[in-house]
Parts: sequence; C-alpha cells; structure tokens
Amino acid sequence: QVQLVESGGGLAQAGGSLRLSCAASGRTFSSYVMGWFRQAPGKEREFVAAIRWSDGNRYHADSVKGRFTISRDNAKNTVYLQMNSLKPEDTAVYYCAADYIRSWPPRYSNNYSYWGQGTQVTVSS
Repeated sequence: QVQLVESGGGLAQAGGSLRLSCAASGRTFSSYVMGWFRQAPGKEREFVAAIRWSDGNRYHADSVKGRFTISRDNAKNTVYLQMNSLKPEDTAVYYCAADYIRSWPPRYSNNYSYWGQGTQVTVSS
C-alpha cells in the first residue's frame, strides 16, 4: 500500500525559507509522478509543483516559479519542496501526491490517487 508522509512544515516569516519532505513507501516509484499541492482556508486545492521520478523532469506553477524548487532523492524515496522568498499568501496546508501519470504537466489533483496527510505552512508578514 502506498504511503506518503509529509514533514517540514511550520511557521516562517515573509522572505524566509522552509523545506518540505515527502517520504514515499509501499511500492516502486520509478514510473510515478510526484506532486505538491496546497490548500488555503476557503480555497480550492492548488497545484504547486511536480517531478517525474524516472528522469527528474519537473514543472512548477507560475505562482511559485523562481521561489520554490521540487527535487527528489532516489536512495531515500523522498521528494522535497524547497520554498524560498516565502510570502503570506503561501500560507496553506501542503500535500504530497503520487500516481502513474502519462500527461504532462500533471497539474490536476484528480490525476493523483495517492495523497499524504498534509503539513501546515504559515508565513507571517
């Protein structure tokens, strides 16, 4: 059974940085796409970034491009989201997601079958 466990959320000041981790287990992920989404109170879940496990190809939403970077560590079966230059509008619960996805970029939440429990990120002004 696929398990995704996020960590690394917390409180940061505007302009600061946080790094989120998503530890994946339960199967071989070499053919999978891993994604990060976020959901702020009262808003829909929003795509943040995705990475294809096999070749490291990655895609970032325009709202985070140049500030956030998705990466992976094959040996640790872990995907990261490095978040720099944080803004108050980045405040949300961040979710890791995974699935075998053919389309690119895989920015729709219904592309993903597996989800983590989420980790809260709060950015103060």
